[in-house]
Amino acid sequence: MGQNSSQGAKMTPPVRVIVVGAGCRGEIYSKFASVHPDRMKVVGVADPRKFARTKLQQQHKITDENTFDDWHSIVEREKFADAVLICTPDRLHKEPAVAFAKKGYHILLEKPMATTAEDCTAIVEACTQSGVMLSVGHVLRYDPTIHKIKELVDSGVIGDVMHIQHLEPVGFYHFAHSFVRGNWRNEAESSFVLLAKSCHDIDLIHNWAGARRCVKVSSFGSVSHFQKDCKPKGAADRCLDCSVEKHCPYSARKIYLDRVKQGHTGWPVSVICPNSLPDIESVTEALRTGPYGRCVYECDNDVCTNQVVNIEFEGGLTAAFSMVAFTEEVCKRKTTIYGSKGELSYDGHEVRVFDFLTQRSTKHKPHSNTPWLFGMSGHGGADYHLMDAFISAVASNDPSLIRSGPVETLLSHLLVFEAERSRLEGRVVHCGDVSGRDDTEKHVDMKMTSS
Repeated sequence: MGQNSSQGAKMTPPVRVIVVGAGCRGEIYSKFASVHPDRMKVVGVADPRKFARTKLQQQHKITDENTFDDWHSIVEREKFADAVLICTPDRLHKEPAVAFAKKGYHILLEKPMATTAEDCTAIVEACTQSGVMLSVGHVLRYDPTIHKIKELVDSGVIGDVMHIQHLEPVGFYHFAHSFVRGNWRNEAESSFVLLAKSCHDIDLIHNWAGARRCVKVSSFGSVSHFQKDCKPKGAADRCLDCSVEKHCPYSARKIYLDRVKQGHTGWPVSVICPNSLPDIESVTEALRTGPYGRCVYECDNDVCTNQVVNIEFEGGLTAAFSMVAFTEEVCKRKTTIYGSKGELSYDGHEVRVFDFLTQRSTKHKPHSNTPWLFGMSGHGGADYHLMDAFISAVASNDPSLIRSGPVETLLSHLLVFEAERSRLEGRVVHCGDVSGRDDTEKHVDMKMTSS
């Protein structure tokens, strides 16, 4: 998104931003103000946790009067910023998104948009009716290498797209951290894993398919391994008390305590100490008393550890997506797109195109230009490019700079909900005609019938 958008934005005053939810994502997105203080200024923060909001307040020198423990207090005041970054837990997205839209704030909303199709639609309606911009945190859309895939597909180098194969390897310890012990382990408290983790991926497939409509979808998946009947003999309920943890790859001692002893205090260690900076003492206490010290076979997790989604688009294009917890690599997606004239493959690092006519391969690895502050955010610098696009869009009043806008993002979210419906009901779901794509999706209705 680059230098052109940045140069255009320098002609305007900094975009004033309020951060609602000062956790991991809120803190990462707000770093853009530290990199480009001439383009963005954090002027407010809301978070019920004193440590989190005070930390962000100090980082950005936010006044006391603009520091809140409840976002409702911000909406009750006169509008004092241009945009809001909503980084609350998944189930707490809809209410602030609708309220801030009605107040006239442009919105960057962390993914997923919301945890029901109805709430997602309500957010889009509110933003459209209020005339504010909405950018959803599908950061992979902004990864320079993944964006290159879209450019190459649209340019026709592999001809007509026939099949898309896409894998998300979550990573064995990442899954244990986030989806067994952590915030997204239980659907009733957060959402199902296909939405919480893989709406990124369904969105990418939907984007690569272009204007083609989804015709039908099927999905299968379940909870595997992280269950009581897989608990090793002699294992304790907590890793610090366990006599067999040395032989367990999911040991909390290995994932957290060993890391902090080596001086690593970033993710995932930083997450388990919400009220203090992580050190050996605070991490030990967190593992002794908090959720991240539990045995992975004694948690209340109920989200799928592995899931597949098969999609048919109009014109015969098919897509197959796999999400699996048990992998060496962490979130290094792998993609192959098969076309009538060539094959495009992505190994998590670079893009390769094989031309059927010349039988030659060409490699593509765009330069990222990501500032070091964003280099360790876990998305290959894509967080920076997402913020660059959003701030540029607000500064120049140009929503076309946002790649993850309301209408297309809503459609890909609806596809995620229908895929999960297929899994739960054990059937192929047929997608009805989604008309009026240029509308606000006010009348979106997937109109499903069973096969």
